[in-house]
Amino acid sequence: MTTPSLPPLRAERVDAMESAVFARIADERAARRRRRRNIWTGVGAAAAVVVVAAVVGPALTTSTGTSGSSVSTVGEAGSAVDPGIGTEAGTRDMSAPLVPQGAAGGSADSSTSFAASGSDSSAADGTRDIVATGSSTVEVEDVPAAITQISDAATSAGGYVESSQVGGGYGVVPLDATASQPAVSSGWITVRVPAEALTSVMDGLSAVGDVTATSVNRSDVTEQTVDLRARVAAGEASVARLTELMAQAGSVSDLIAAESALSERQAQLDSDRAILTSIESQVAMSSLSVQLNVRSQTVAADPAGFGDGLVAGWNGLIATLNGVVIGLGFLLPWIAVAGIVVLIVWGVRRIVRKRRGSREA
Repeated sequence: MTTPSLPPLRAERVDAMESAVFARIADERAARRRRRRNIWTGVGAAAAVVVVAAVVGPALTTSTGTSGSSVSTVGEAGSAVDPGIGTEAGTRDMSAPLVPQGAAGGSADSSTSFAASGSDSSAADGTRDIVATGSSTVEVEDVPAAITQISDAATSAGGYVESSQVGGGYGVVPLDATASQPAVSSGWITVRVPAEALTSVMDGLSAVGDVTATSVNRSDVTEQTVDLRARVAAGEASVARLTELMAQAGSVSDLIAAESALSERQAQLDSDRAILTSIESQVAMSSLSVQLNVRSQTVAADPAGFGDGLVAGWNGLIATLNGVVIGLGFLLPWIAVAGIVVLIVWGVRRIVRKRRGSREA
């Protein structure tokens, strides 16, 4: 059975077929490129949306939160009783009879005017509330005596000793003066002095010992004190108004609502007063911490000369020879035993060789 043969193709037909194949391959590559371009375009658009949302979202949240906080602050400063206090089953609002419109506006105006007047007065006077803290390191001969001198200087300047400690490397210092006391190597003391006397007290440390390090840190708390004073004034006005409203309460529910609001405002007022008192105390009385160390003794160095070097070399030679002699004395018994063993082995081998020679002969 013969296999049928295909008719021969012309060159033009072969070229046309190759062109069609190559065109199809080019179309498929172009389609793949378009799909990839579309995918990357979509990914880029999604990433751009995420970036824009990340940039714009916090700004919108911040602006919204700021406006809400400002409104809530005005409402808290301007009203003596919260609007929700005294509402029974959502049908009756007790804030209307308890807080008149004029009273609420008056308290807000008083607190705002107080804050403005406080800031304006501080700016006009040019005085700032500064918290100053100093620290120094001093080398002294006697640590307990130095602590006494520093405490006396602080007391004479109008201050007091806040804390102090005398420490050494040998445990607790005994209280019995007759007993032998261990050497004290270090100690520290913290004093509170008026702010205007801090510089003079620190300058006086040079009379106590050698000042090796010193630093002063100052922090401006004017804005914080002005804000606290305004909050205290607003709290006092709110407490006074609530006290009046309690006397004018016409029902038990009004009285309970006023007492609840009064307790909250009184607690906040006490907290603000305590913080303000603490800051004012830090402004008026500066803190000074002094680290005391025993002055190190100066050691006089005596450089060695030629004679000292010669003596040291001779001593080293003697020591080396002495070591060699000791080593020989230690090895001598072992050398003797080893020599005896070698002689025995040599003698035995010599006898064996002689016997072999006689047998062969």
